[in-house]
Amino acid sequence: MAPVPQEELPILEALINIRNRLTALKKDRGEFIKAQDVNSLHQAVVKQITKLNDVRDDNTQYNNRLDTTLADVFSLLSLFYLTIGKTRDAPATYCQIASMRQILNHMNESAVYNEADLAPFHKRLSELRQIVQQDGEHAKHPKALTKLLERQLNECDAIVTQLQESLAVLSPELVPVHQKLVTIRRQLVTLAAKEGSQKAELKPLQEELRRIDSTRVDGKFLAPGGIVPSSQAICSSLLEECFEIAQEIKAHEDSKNVASSLKPIYDRLSGIRVELESLVMTHRWSLRETDLFNYSLSLQEIDKMRVDGKFVDSEGNRPPGQYVLLYLLRRCYGLIYRLLSSSEPVSEELMPIANKLTTVKKCLNEVLKYGGPFNARDLYPYQLALFQIDSLRKEGRFIGVDGSIPEGQGIINANLSECHELVEMLKESMDEGETEEDDEDDYDYVSDSGSEPADGRRS
Repeated sequence: MAPVPQEELPILEALINIRNRLTALKKDRGEFIKAQDVNSLHQAVVKQITKLNDVRDDNTQYNNRLDTTLADVFSLLSLFYLTIGKTRDAPATYCQIASMRQILNHMNESAVYNEADLAPFHKRLSELRQIVQQDGEHAKHPKALTKLLERQLNECDAIVTQLQESLAVLSPELVPVHQKLVTIRRQLVTLAAKEGSQKAELKPLQEELRRIDSTRVDGKFLAPGGIVPSSQAICSSLLEECFEIAQEIKAHEDSKNVASSLKPIYDRLSGIRVELESLVMTHRWSLRETDLFNYSLSLQEIDKMRVDGKFVDSEGNRPPGQYVLLYLLRRCYGLIYRLLSSSEPVSEELMPIANKLTTVKKCLNEVLKYGGPFNARDLYPYQLALFQIDSLRKEGRFIGVDGSIPEGQGIINANLSECHELVEMLKESMDEGETEEDDEDDYDYVSDSGSEPADGRRS
């Protein structure tokens, strides 16, 4: 890493101070994160970026401690923007772009992907670029920040383009074979990461690989008419890799697929995956987006342990279990990206209200879907919950503890109105049911009355 020039040292010190303040704010679980605190820190970062631009040359690539510190600051700040619900602001895109770049780099390294895998990234990059450009057009953020984000978007776009071009050389005749092999390889690395014997699940995959291999003639995949299509190497190398993974699973399934020298890394990655998978299930109630920063740092530390793409032991050897560790690493990156991209434009302070409304709306829809019989008492808990939420508003808005107006007003008010409409619909259906019952009772009374003479004697 390059040394920090003398003129950049004051900027580095200021950024370290900002990072410490962000870290302290992240750790404070006693209060909700306030938008004004985040905005204040954002302005402090912008001030340092402006100073940095004044002392740096735009055409030179830099990589020193200041750059790594700035990356940490931007990552944390970006997560804070998601936490306060500003998901449509340019700073919120930074962590998502960084997460995407990690996944795309791993896809490029493994060479295991198809068009269907690339399409969501291409779409998401376009959405994020639109956010950055709109903020730039309205001058919501400094040009330096917009320029930084656009450069990162361009880097991701370049990787996607590179991946698409590598698929473009694939002959149309070999596309089905390639897609099948990509699917099999994913199934194999998933098996490799499981504990215990995988013989029953491994056998059909091995048989499928042998069937694909048997279609080759003299080691070549053939097109109709006996023609040898181009791009043989892509499919052949993928087939050989699948056989290699299958052999590793078979040879090491009793030792859980991982050498003892790599066991600490395996245990660490397994722990991170379990925690992230739990967050995926409960993120609406328990996730503060800034918590993802520590997971990202841990994964980056593990990723940097690799030498030429492989994990090595103390003697520089490459022990068995590489596929398992790479699967877990990429799985964790994928889970972080999933959590980032599913972040809602609702601030942390209003999230409990949003979650309560979501639950009420879901219950009301279920009641409406399956119908009665029900009465006014059955609707009372939902009406009470809505009344409690309504009472939290002042002049139609939910106010923060500090008197500010947190993000997410539109979404929550829309859900609140929808819940009130559902309650009214249920009341109407309940009234209709009561009217029909009354009509039936009147009909029975008239019938009974008409069957008796005036003096009460039966004929």
